[in-house]
Amino acid sequence: MPGGSRHTSARHDKAGRPSPRTPLDKAGGPSPRTPPERAGGSSARNPVAGPGEGRADESRIADAIRPVVTAAGMDLESVRVTAAGRRRLLRVVVDSDRGVSLDDAATVSRELSAVLDAGEVMGDFPYTLEVSSPGVDRPLVEPRHWRRAAGRLVKVKVADGGATVGRVVSADAEEVVLDVDGVRRRFAYIKLGPGAIQVEFGHLPEEPAQQPEARDGH
Repeated sequence: MPGGSRHTSARHDKAGRPSPRTPLDKAGGPSPRTPPERAGGSSARNPVAGPGEGRADESRIADAIRPVVTAAGMDLESVRVTAAGRRRLLRVVVDSDRGVSLDDAATVSRELSAVLDAGEVMGDFPYTLEVSSPGVDRPLVEPRHWRRAAGRLVKVKVADGGATVGRVVSADAEEVVLDVDGVRRRFAYIKLGPGAIQVEFGHLPEEPAQQPEARDGH
């Protein structure tokens, strides 16, 4: 699943069972058949204490669940809490070099549900936990994002150079290599804005053969 080309999503109730109503959500959000306020959720405590406090609570939740995600061999990409009446929807996005399968999402969701129900970070109201992989709209801002986007066509703003469109060949801790019109160009991350994956139809092309290389951003 290079570059988050497939989005997987799993939800859990308090008993830790994946909800059969929303096993896969490619749109990146709750299925229209199961609005958040009606979906089965875990009985816990309110994560949003008041106006302006959601961000701090999301940080506490992230601190509480990150060890579980890391132990599963994944990275915690984001934590978001939204309110729907007296219910809360907790969206947790995880990723790894191997991608995130539906089974992976369901397993992590069960483990996170147990940790959250045993702790105090979720407040007093019912909530639904949704664990998913990043969608293609996730901006590429970290080296790992670029590395996992290998083979994908991206658009990125380059300092003093405008927007560039190219296919990700490789990425390391310092720079990314893009194939731009048949020429491999190296860009230091410090010179790049957030990358945006371009949606393509059909199969991804194979890695290009050895190409001339140019260096940018140094």
